[in-house]
Amino acid sequence: MRNFLLTLEYDGTSFHGWQKQPGRRTAQGALESALSHVCRAEIAVDAVSRTDAGVHAYGQRAGFRTDSPIPPDRLVIAANNILCSGRALAGKAGDIRVRAAEPVPDGFHARFDAVGKKYIYKILSSPSPDIFLRDRYWQTQEAPEPGLMAAAAEHIKGTHDFKSFQSAGGNVRATTVRTVHGLEIYRWDTGAGMATAIEVTGDGFLYNMVRIIAGTLYLAGIGKIGPDSVKCILESGERKNAGCTAPPQGLYLAEVYYSEAEMAMAAARHFVRQ
Repeated sequence: MRNFLLTLEYDGTSFHGWQKQPGRRTAQGALESALSHVCRAEIAVDAVSRTDAGVHAYGQRAGFRTDSPIPPDRLVIAANNILCSGRALAGKAGDIRVRAAEPVPDGFHARFDAVGKKYIYKILSSPSPDIFLRDRYWQTQEAPEPGLMAAAAEHIKGTHDFKSFQSAGGNVRATTVRTVHGLEIYRWDTGAGMATAIEVTGDGFLYNMVRIIAGTLYLAGIGKIGPDSVKCILESGERKNAGCTAPPQGLYLAEVYYSEAEMAMAAARHFVRQ
């Protein structure tokens, strides 16, 4: 029995989230179906993050075990051929792709051995919405000021109780204390409007935590709350005091880390993929 670690990317628009659900198309379901066909046996995968409907991934990681002797490079090609089946003939790319497959030690677990993740949240600001980018950004009319967002973000960095930044409905956690190792704001002109990206690197995230951080920093960026208000929001422990839960289409799982050194390096650099 061999143990594999996959690196995946997907457009979450047409998926009902990551987790397999009866009668619904999910990223996990599509991937398991392809791998089961390639390995000629029922395959179950365990991912690091169970992304919600509409959320995208540049670097999701997932593990699975198989008796199949197929080499990793052939596994990637064969799985992607199935995942893209019917689309390539129509000149279209698939909406989920295996970027890499690597053998890992028998005791390695994709989810439990991960020490941190990086998420990116994207906002597009323009007087008129862009229908062709509706599934890629949170579209707003008022553009947030990056300097105000960055000042507010300073209060989020570090180790805190993030109970105020957790939505109801997620799994019950033993603790709501998390460490945010890096939180950076940058912007660029897309031609359709000004885009603002929020990059958050941390050792773990509560349910909808990144989307609530994005909603709160947006309020700071447009002057609805002062940057120092974020400190009070954290200390209150009350979800009602934080900003809105920003919509899912602006959220991307960028990277997953398996060492503290790797995460520290990632927290200090931008993820370059706009």
